[in-house]
Amino acid sequence: MSTRKIRILVAKPGLDGHDRGAKVVARALRDAGFEVIYTGLHQTPEMIVNTAIQEDVDVVGLSMMSGAHRFLLPKVTELLRQKGAEDIIVVGGGIIPDGDIPMLKEAGAAALFPPGTDTGDIVAFIRDACEKKFQAAGV
Repeated sequence: MSTRKIRILVAKPGLDGHDRGAKVVARALRDAGFEVIYTGLHQTPEMIVNTAIQEDVDVVGLSMMSGAHRFLLPKVTELLRQKGAEDIIVVGGGIIPDGDIPMLKEAGAAALFPPGTDTGDIVAFIRDACEKKFQAAGV
């Protein structure tokens, strides 16, 4: 098991102004011992990716409520690939119709967490995904 502290960027892409869920998840991640950076509202995919790279995060968590998830999440994963940061794990949460989940996973989402997901499940998924990532990288 790696002793490296997991760094997570929690971001609110798009024009949605509802961030209560993102703040609840960010606090749960912090309380679980992760380093959490919260970007605040109205972030563009470019802003999110630049911050993720500058902050050397392991995970980007996107909170999406506006219905623009079909554009925003794939754009973030595409930009991460373009910048050579495809090793950053991308997860999403918020109002995402079940029918959109396969497309978002194909676009690069490691996991999607709908409203009502237990924060312990989010913590466990991120811890497991990062442990696998660190082992693969020899960290």
